[in-house]
Amino acid sequence: MYSAREDASTFEVNIMSNDGENFAAFNSRALVEMVGDVTDEALKATKLKQFLGVLAGRYFNWAGRKSLFTLHLGIKCCAIEMAAAATPRFDGDRFGVLFRSSPRQSDVLLVNGPVSKKFADKIVRLWEQMPEPKYCIAMGECAISGGPYFQSYNILEGVDTVIPVDVYIPGCPPRPEALIDGFGLLREKIIRIGGAPSTGRDGEKPIIVGDD
Repeated sequence: MYSAREDASTFEVNIMSNDGENFAAFNSRALVEMVGDVTDEALKATKLKQFLGVLAGRYFNWAGRKSLFTLHLGIKCCAIEMAAAATPRFDGDRFGVLFRSSPRQSDVLLVNGPVSKKFADKIVRLWEQMPEPKYCIAMGECAISGGPYFQSYNILEGVDTVIPVDVYIPGCPPRPEALIDGFGLLREKIIRIGGAPSTGRDGEKPIIVGDD
């Protein structure tokens, strides 16, 4: 007699004899773990796992830097320059700079305006919702140091006081060419650091566009 039982955590198949004796019991979770262990040991013995790891790492590094999904966020006047960088004149799409409206589909947070203390919590929330590896670009003097609102009662002295910044683009406002250059420098950084998470880049200095 054959009987099958399925629940939320496992799938078991029991083969029963006519007198009710259970000859074999199959647990899908145990089988998956056994096959995984055997496969892992075989890959390690043939050094194929190391080869696949290096190959996959280089592929994902190439794919990540060639398609920088940027969060479609506009704070103030620098957002106009961000929009201009996506127009046909500058055509940021040809450099793989694509704007997305969801932080869960983005890997670059482009801060393009002053960050007030009231808005800081929202910026941090957007940053935390983005998947790793993720990067931050501070565009314009307001995002870098507060700009004309420096030492104001309600404006942060730079977005780097709440989230880590990878690239600074100075200017008030910086032109679209500077923004595209910033994305290019970010690609060079991604090549250097690989897929390191944002919390593991303490030794990496931020890049400043135009700094020789």
